[in-house]
Amino acid sequence: MEGQFSVEFKPDYPDVWYNRGIALDNLGRFEQAIASYGKALEFKPDYYEAWNNRGVALGNLGRFEQAIASYDRALEFKPDYPDVWYNRGIALDNLGRFEQAIASYDRAIKINSNYANAYYNKACCYGLQNNVELAIENLQRAINLDVKYQDLAKTDKDFEQIRGDERFQSLLS
Repeated sequence: MEGQFSVEFKPDYPDVWYNRGIALDNLGRFEQAIASYGKALEFKPDYYEAWNNRGVALGNLGRFEQAIASYDRALEFKPDYPDVWYNRGIALDNLGRFEQAIASYDRAIKINSNYANAYYNKACCYGLQNNVELAIENLQRAINLDVKYQDLAKTDKDFEQIRGDERFQSLLS
C-alpha cells in the first residue's frame, strides 16, 4: 500500500495518517482507520477533519457516544463545519436522542441552508416521534432540494408511524 510507505518514510506528517485513515475507512477497516486518525491528531490536535472522520468511523462501529465526543472536538476547532453538525445529528439519532439530533441538524442547516440530507434526517426524527406536520415540512424541503428523497421516503422505516397520513401520501405521489 503506497500510503504505508509514506507513513514509514515520514511518520510525523499528519496528512499521511489522515489520508491513510480515509483509505482504511473506504475498505471498511474502521478500527485501523480510527487508529490512523488518532496518529494524525497526535501530530495536529486541531485537525478538525480528522476528528470528524474519526467520529464517522466510530459511528460505523456503533460507538455513538465516542463518535459524538469526536464531533464535539471537531466543533471546538471549526464550529461552522456543517458536516460535523450533520454527523453529530446522525449519532444522536442512532441513540434515540431525537431532540438533540434535530438541534444538530438545525445547526448544519443554519450554516448551509441547502443541506438536503439534514432536512431529510430531521423529517425522519419527526416521523419517529409521530409529528406529522414537522416531518412533512422538513421532507418537503429535502425533496425541493433533491427529488431523490421522494423515492427514499416511500420505503424508509422512519416514516412508518405517519405513512398512512394522506398529507404524507400526497407528498410522495
